[in-house]
Amino acid sequence: MSVLISQRTFAQIGTPYIHDPSTIMECEGKYYTFGTGGGGLISEDGWTWNGGAERPGGGAAPDAVKIGDRYLIAYSATGGGLGGGHAGRVLTMWNNTLDPKSPDFKFTEPIEVAHSLDDEDCDAIDAGLLLDPTDGRLWLSYGTYFGFIRIVELDPKTGKRVEGNKEINVAIDCEATTLMYRDGWYYLLGTHGTCCDGPNSTYNIVVGRSRSVTGPYIDNVGRDMLEGGGKLVIAAGERKTGPGHFGRFVVADGVEKMSYHYEADFDQGGRSVLAIRPLLWKNGWPVAGEAFKEGTYEIESERRGYALELAVDFVRMQGSMHRFWEKDAQPMTPLKSQTLEDVIGTWPKGDINVRIGDYMFRPHQKWTITAVPEAGGYLGGPYYKIVIEGTNRALAATADAEVVAVPQFTGSPEQLWRIDQLTDGTYRIMPKKVPGTDKELVLVSAGDSTPTLGLFDMNSDNSKWNFHDR
Repeated sequence: MSVLISQRTFAQIGTPYIHDPSTIMECEGKYYTFGTGGGGLISEDGWTWNGGAERPGGGAAPDAVKIGDRYLIAYSATGGGLGGGHAGRVLTMWNNTLDPKSPDFKFTEPIEVAHSLDDEDCDAIDAGLLLDPTDGRLWLSYGTYFGFIRIVELDPKTGKRVEGNKEINVAIDCEATTLMYRDGWYYLLGTHGTCCDGPNSTYNIVVGRSRSVTGPYIDNVGRDMLEGGGKLVIAAGERKTGPGHFGRFVVADGVEKMSYHYEADFDQGGRSVLAIRPLLWKNGWPVAGEAFKEGTYEIESERRGYALELAVDFVRMQGSMHRFWEKDAQPMTPLKSQTLEDVIGTWPKGDINVRIGDYMFRPHQKWTITAVPEAGGYLGGPYYKIVIEGTNRALAATADAEVVAVPQFTGSPEQLWRIDQLTDGTYRIMPKKVPGTDKELVLVSAGDSTPTLGLFDMNSDNSKWNFHDR
């Protein structure tokens, strides 16, 4: 029997409704993001998001960064034409925690770090923060289409603007900017297009890069962002339009996520929603990764290119090799593919070991992957079950740090799998729980034909997998 799985992607669940989300922060085991108008979202696992985050001051388009053991929040008061003009202010404030239920939760009084006047060629709104990992300096970008995007330097100890610091123009024709650093490059990400028009919003995210935090920021074909340049990172798709307000979250070496909002999610009534996707890097440029889709796949080891399969006896198909040196007058008849019914009777009834072998699109090599909504999730995705197509035989981790295919999927933690797209486009496959240990182990190829569980190593192809819909 064959099970047809539609290739669905998943949005964050709960009530992930937010506009202009800040970079996601992790605090005491929970995730937080703040939005325009005050408040924001909290998640226990990075997948289910609900209201509850608190931020005083109202205003628009906040951002957040952790510095030492404190959290700095920057936000804008008016600006962006919100008050009928373009006079605005960017303010910063501190808190020791983001948990509003903590006795240590108390924001400091806000401090103005940038402002604009109605007739100025800049609009003080849409703050973005970068703590430079190379020297510990703190930078703020801000601005909209109404004039220039500017950056100024802040004091990482006080959150105040560095005395005497002069703002620097770095871009035009975008808004909702932020800065990030990677491998010797500074990246300026801006949101291009129109906002605040629901399903008709044309927001999209673009990027330029520079060897200096103060610019110039140049795109992939040599255009300066001060002249309107910018390489596309992500645009509308999958019934969601208007991606904007980029944030970067580094989960681990080789595992990065990008957060943003969609101006309108068609499947959620056109609301503005939080979105999280894998963040990839290609030729030194950030690229939006793929939201994993349910489906039936070959699971291919990056090590050699062999496929994950049940360790069962090979069942030969009928038919023989044609003698290509002899003329064959018989009519051409297509061969039928081997089916599950052809082979399942030869498989053991209990647990079956798993191995890696040459892919031949046989039933013991086809894995159906579907989300398990009741199992929760992780940052940017739900947990999945991985079963042989047409069966309930499920991939599972064992207490010996091995993998087997058990006869029935029960929903136990060792049968639930986290699937993260890595920065190079391959995937990490990780069980929710390995019995008997708290170590985070992943599916690895210990040899060309030997899958097992081990520590993740981004520098080793043993830890990397691909999914092919063949």
